[in-house]
Order: sequence, then structure tokens, then C-alpha cells
Amino acid sequence: MNQEREQQLVERLGRAEAWTTSSSLADALGVTRRSIRNYVASINRHSRNHEIIESSPRGYRLNAAAYAVYRESLSAGEAATPRQRLYDLVRTLVDSDDGVDLYELAGELAVSDSTVESDLGRVRRILPEGLGLSRSGSIVALAGGERAKRRLLSRMFHDETEHGVVGLEAIQREFVPDHLSEFKTDLVSALREAGYYVNDFGIDSALLHIAIAVDRTRKAPVAEEAEAVPDDPVARIIAGLTAQHFDVALSGDDLEYLPSLLAVHAITPLLNDAGRSYLDPKIVAVVRSVIEDVGREYLIDLSDDEFINRFALHVRSLLRRASQRAYSRNPLAGSIKTSYPMTYELSVYVARGLQKRLGVTFNDDEIAYIALHIGAYLSERAQAEERVTCTIVCPTYYDLQTTLRDRVQVMLGDVLDVKMLIARTDVDWDRLGTDLVLTTIEPPVPSPSALVIKPFFSPADADRVRGALPRIRTTRRRRAIKENLLAYFDESLFVRDAPLTGADDTIRMLGDRMVAAGAITSQYVAGALERERLSSTVFADGLAVPHALEMSARRTVIAVAINGSSIPWGGKRVNVAAFVAFSSDSRSDFQTFFDQFIAVFSDGSNLRRIVEQATSFQAFIAELTAILDS
Repeated sequence: MNQEREQQLVERLGRAEAWTTSSSLADALGVTRRSIRNYVASINRHSRNHEIIESSPRGYRLNAAAYAVYRESLSAGEAATPRQRLYDLVRTLVDSDDGVDLYELAGELAVSDSTVESDLGRVRRILPEGLGLSRSGSIVALAGGERAKRRLLSRMFHDETEHGVVGLEAIQREFVPDHLSEFKTDLVSALREAGYYVNDFGIDSALLHIAIAVDRTRKAPVAEEAEAVPDDPVARIIAGLTAQHFDVALSGDDLEYLPSLLAVHAITPLLNDAGRSYLDPKIVAVVRSVIEDVGREYLIDLSDDEFINRFALHVRSLLRRASQRAYSRNPLAGSIKTSYPMTYELSVYVARGLQKRLGVTFNDDEIAYIALHIGAYLSERAQAEERVTCTIVCPTYYDLQTTLRDRVQVMLGDVLDVKMLIARTDVDWDRLGTDLVLTTIEPPVPSPSALVIKPFFSPADADRVRGALPRIRTTRRRRAIKENLLAYFDESLFVRDAPLTGADDTIRMLGDRMVAAGAITSQYVAGALERERLSSTVFADGLAVPHALEMSARRTVIAVAINGSSIPWGGKRVNVAAFVAFSSDSRSDFQTFFDQFIAVFSDGSNLRRIVEQATSFQAFIAELTAILDS
């Protein structure tokens, strides 16, 4: 447990932009400040003279440079952690057909005999069906089929790598000494030429299996007579490239298994004439039905035929993964959830629809892949909507003002929508009404929405404008939700420092208050609990936003629980839980509200401000108003 907490501590400090106090770290991890001090001491003690966590009166911070050197030393193969040692033991057992002498192994690892015995007990507990340990005195051997051994090795390697994300260098370092990068380049190129879309997140996982197959074949060669290559284009590609790059002839069994693995994790037929033959009409019909539900519930149109067909091909691969319970890991899952909460929410809704119709179970990684499909489609359509409205103020001098306007439109037409050109000095600044003002004269009162530019608009001016646009867009969105957002809160639905034990407890407590207020029914509470089981509603550090997927509330309200001591929530901890209930009348406002509400709390300083200052409902509204106005 301590090792897991230490890893969480390092990860949290890695995300922090400034010093972090021991009390906030203790609360985030659900431990005492003394435990935090012990974790820091342990981490620095085991970091081989790299002080990777610095301390000061202001708290703690990660020394990024020292941590990078430390991670590199681990990669170079210096003394292992218990988790790495467990992987090394499994790797040794897989590679040793005649067994391993435990006492000799303890000497090689520079650990005690009892430590190796303890590690062996951990290995025994994680062995899948089809594998077992046999022992004679100090000699231990791994018994079972070759395929089961490879799957164990792959799973252990995934778990041993940081966050379970497989990297090309790590695979090469462990299984094939060279040529893996070139092999990947040629494999991806050949697959694309053969008419496949390649998922780069999944291809490295498939490469791990190919590398294990190459490594095992080299150590235990197949029969000297080469086996026939299956009549499959992907099998022929793998056979040719493994022979070319690694001088290895894979077995027929490998060449049947590895193409199916690629099909499940890494490749999807392109949506061309050949690829359309892979479309399953039943899957297309199910996807279309789910997409229609999305349109009715969220007023978002995803009914484009090309999107539906492309997504149906993805669902086809997903069903194959689900049947094998071999879900693809997605390293972007966490960042998608925090940065694009509405897109992720749509994906959860789609996942539930597919789950009900197809009987398939999803995890967060697979939901994030759905989000990538939806997000890519929506981002193409949203580009025009994201343009910022603009007024140009440039007093007349010959045709300087029109030259300036034309130059701005040429350089920034993709992001700005110029609504007005004011060619005079007596400007009514308060009545301009656009998101942004570009002016060649100083306004009487400085404003964050006004940028002073040169009459001869330069690339440097254009860069300044582009740099200001994220702030301008955020201001516009917050202004759009502020009035309604504040109206959604109610003093009877505000709770401070209640004795809450977890997500279900908090949802039920806030839900009971909302039912008593006549805002929702008990069925809505049940819907929120169901939504929580599909995927945790922790969208940012310290913030949970529980809700049901249907907008079936009697009126739109938000119930808030704020705790100085964090609440355990689906493997994480939160200080703010905002139970959101939307009615069908507010359906059109949900998308803007959801993204911006989470964006406000994604800023750690805003969350801390709310937790520390919002000791009453009135103080909460005052702090939230100040944040929205800032």
C-alpha cells in the first residue's frame, strides 16, 4: 500500500505547478501529514542519491530533472523495486524450461531467501488458469502451455511499465535488442498500403506480443522446416517483416494468432470499397439507434453516415476485444475526461446504449476511444462556431482602416469573425458588444477584452491575438452560464463537512435532499448511481459531478457537498461533490454548462479557494461569483 501511495504522491506533485502543502497532499491521498513526510523520506531514500522531492516551508515539489535521471537509471536496469523484481522472477521462470534455483536467484538479485520465497507466493497468486508452479527442493518451474506463458509475460510487462503504458524502447530493451523501431515503421506502412487504419496506441501493445513471439522463437526454435504461412494478408506482412528485421521464422500458430491480435487492438479496415465489406449491418443498425438517442437526449447531431460507418467498424473491433476481455489501454483516458468532459459524457451515454443492446462491458479506456471518435467528428463541425466576434477600432486616415481590417481577416479569419469596423475616435466603448476589440487607440479604461494593436498589423500582433483567444473564449463561456448557474443552487441543497464515506453515500445523501425539495424523484437518484458504476464522475482532481444520463429532473438544480477532509470516490478522493440534475427544459444549456462548470474547478487554485472559503452557502455563492467574474 505504501508503494502505491508513494507513486500517487509523485504523480500528484508531477501535475502541480507550484509548491504543494503537506496538508493538501495528505487530504488528497487520504492519509496524515506524518505519512506524507514518511513517504517523501522513503522516496528520496530509495532514489539513489537523486533528491526527487524537494521540501521547503512552502511544502513539497517534484525535482523534474532529478526524477528524469532516476527514471533513466531504472530503465538502465539498476536495482529493482518489488514490482520490477516480481516481473523479473516471472520472466526467469518463463525462460527456464528446466526450472530455477531459488537460492541462486536470491544471490543474483541481492535479496534474502525469504524475500524470494515471498515473491514466489505472489507469483502463485497471479498465475492465470492453465499455468502452475511445480517444485522440487529449491528448484521451481513454471508448468503450462506456451500461449498462456506469453500472455502472462505480456500482462506482467504491462503492469511493470509506468501507468501500464507500453513504450517502444522498453519493449526493445526487454525482448529484441535492435530493429524494433524500423520494424514498426515498415509494419505500419505495409498495413496502411493493405487498406487498414492503424491505431498507434494499440500498435505498441501488439508489438509487445510480436516481440515476445520473436524472443521465444529465438530461445526455443521451431522445427527446421518452415511452416506454411496462413493465407491472410496481415499474416504474410508479419511473416515477411519478422524474417527481414529479426531473421526469425515464426510458427504457423503465431501467424494465426498475431493477425487476430492486431485486428482486435490496432487495425481497422479503411472505409473504402474494400473496407465496407467488413461492415456488419446489425452493428450499423445498433450504432445508428444509439446515435439517434444521443440526438434526442443531448441535441447533438452525430447522424452523419460516414461517422456512423467508421464508428461501426470500431465497435466491431471492440466486440472482439470484449469477447476476449482484452481491452485496449488508452493513455489519454484521464486527460480526455478532464479536458473534454462533455465529449466524455456523450461517450459514456453511447457506451451504455451499446452495452444494453449488445451485452458488452466497457472500461474507461474503451470509453475514451469512443470519445476520440466523437471528439474528432465534433471538432471538425465546431471550428466555425468557435470563432471569436471582433470589433476593429481604427480612426480614418485615407484607407488605413480598411487595409487594417483586410489584413486582420487574412491573418486571423479562421479564428476571428469581424463584426464591426469603427473608423472614428469618439467610440462608445460600453456598447460594442463583441468578444474582442482590436484597437489602434488606447481605450479610456483598460479592459481584458481590448487589445491595442499597431495600425500596420504585424505577425507579432497576430500572435498576441491568438494567444489571447483561449482567455477570451473562456470569458465568453463563463458569462453565458453565470446567470443560470447561480440560479441552480439552493441553500437547502448545500452541505458542509458532512460525515460521508464514499460516492454512493454522498449521492444518496444529496439525492434525498433533492427529492425532498421536489426537484427529482428517487428514480433519478438510481440513475445517478447507475451512471457512477459505468465510469467514475471524478472529472478533475478533488471534484466529482454525479448525475443521471437522462435529463429527467422536475427542475434543474445542483446540490453541493464540500468537505475539508476529502471523500473517497472510486479510487480517488474529492473535496467537492456537485450532484447535477437537469430537466428537459434546460436540455439546450447542458453542454455549455457541463464543460464550463468542470473547467472552473479543474483549476486547483479555484477548488482550494472554494474549499477553504466557502464555509456557508452565502460564502460559496460569493466565491463562485468572484471566480466566474475573474
